[in-house]
Amino acid sequence: MTEPGVLMLILFFSAVLYVVFKRRIARSSLSLPPGPKKLPLIGNLFDLPTTSPWEAYHEWSKMFNTDIIHLSVAGTSIIVLDTYDAATELLEKRSSIYSGRVQLPMLNDLMGWNFDFAFMDYGDVWRDHRRLMNDFFNPSASKQFRAQELKAARRLLVRLLNNTDDITWNLRQMAGEIIISVAYGLQTKPKDDPYIRIAEQGVHPILEVSVPGAYLVDTIPLLKYVPSWLPGAGFKRQAQKWKELAQKMVNVPYETMKSNMEKGIANPCFVLSCLQKITEGEDPIYNEYNIKCVAGTLFQGIVAGSDTTVSLMSWSIITFLELPEIMVKVQQEIDSVVQLGHLPDFNDENSMPYLTAVIKEILRWKVVGPLGLPHQLQAEDEYRGYRIPVGSLVVANVWHMLQDETVYPEPSKFIPERFMGKGSDVEAAEHQLNVFWGFGRRICPGRHLAFSSVWIALVSILSVFDIVKAKDENGNVIEPVIECPPSLLLSPLPFKCEFRPCSKEAEAMIRSVIDDL
Repeated sequence: MTEPGVLMLILFFSAVLYVVFKRRIARSSLSLPPGPKKLPLIGNLFDLPTTSPWEAYHEWSKMFNTDIIHLSVAGTSIIVLDTYDAATELLEKRSSIYSGRVQLPMLNDLMGWNFDFAFMDYGDVWRDHRRLMNDFFNPSASKQFRAQELKAARRLLVRLLNNTDDITWNLRQMAGEIIISVAYGLQTKPKDDPYIRIAEQGVHPILEVSVPGAYLVDTIPLLKYVPSWLPGAGFKRQAQKWKELAQKMVNVPYETMKSNMEKGIANPCFVLSCLQKITEGEDPIYNEYNIKCVAGTLFQGIVAGSDTTVSLMSWSIITFLELPEIMVKVQQEIDSVVQLGHLPDFNDENSMPYLTAVIKEILRWKVVGPLGLPHQLQAEDEYRGYRIPVGSLVVANVWHMLQDETVYPEPSKFIPERFMGKGSDVEAAEHQLNVFWGFGRRICPGRHLAFSSVWIALVSILSVFDIVKAKDENGNVIEPVIECPPSLLLSPLPFKCEFRPCSKEAEAMIRSVIDDL
């Protein structure tokens, strides 16, 4: 290169470095978003609300006249986005830097949960797993699993006819059947299914590990290198036991499915389709490691992911108990579409806009995940003149976005018609409802399967049952007590009600289903 060329190159890089440096200086001088006053060291530790934090966050947003607030808890920066516009701007449009996940050494490294892309940080491996998942669970591809969903819904009818003492268990059994059959093509037992038991044993430790401050290694990551035989390293020995349970959860159903494939008795499922693609050899993401990990992510959903489906089903039943007139309108729609003496199926979906609108309104009215799952910012950023520190946990106030009266007039009322017909209002309501499933590159990849599972279950139930309040031994109505334990998901505790066959013909239809299962 000539001397003038070298000089030009030096000047170019000098200019770039100057601009970058100047921007960093300017950004570092920006103030943080508004929020409650912080105490030294502990920040807003004592300000964090213990009940309904989404409501408190919204009140702070109104108090400070902002759609973004900042909290600090013992040095951890927390950003809360209170509006759809703020969440869309950052979590959607800037998703390349807002798609991180907090990495817990105890969970990801020591317990071996780095296979699960739900807990995986954003990067190349995550992208491969996500793409593999999307290949099979996008709106079009997910329809291939409707036979499994329909069969699980029909089995649910039989269980509700014979036993309504534990509604939540019945719903969870249905969700578990769908996931196991979709992921591995395996059938479940009516009671004490070994695969569901394996999933429960594998996932249960997450509840303990996810409690902030439960393990010092999450605060001091270097502790993960401490030998397990040292005094005080009991966490490593415990992690090893939990790791074995997680590996069993990932390996057992996968190896069973492979064995069925070799015997020629494998049922259509995610793993079978993926393994067949390996032989085609056209796409490197189809390898056994990726397939096993993504299937394991699906499988742990029997306990974790199915909570969304179970919660939606539970809130739907509660809605019909609280608003029986809505149930009657849905049943009238079903009767007008489904041929007498037949049970509904997915072919009837397009002819039942009211039921679909009811489910969407339940999503909005009873927000299962009011704060979603936190993202982690991977680079320093700026929004509306505020500095957002790298490493911040970014939380979206989904509850307020689905209660926003500018999009959903009279948000406290149950109005399914918000999602019916055409026009800008309906389009805005539909568009904003997507926040229920998350944002950007972290949006729930199984949302289409989850929605269709809820739809087929509800249309099946309401075609043959009236959902009514339970009565005691004296014939007095038992008003359902609806309680939700503190959690990331607002899922009601078990409650009582009755599933009463609409007629003798309906009961006979349910019993006839047994022969087809």
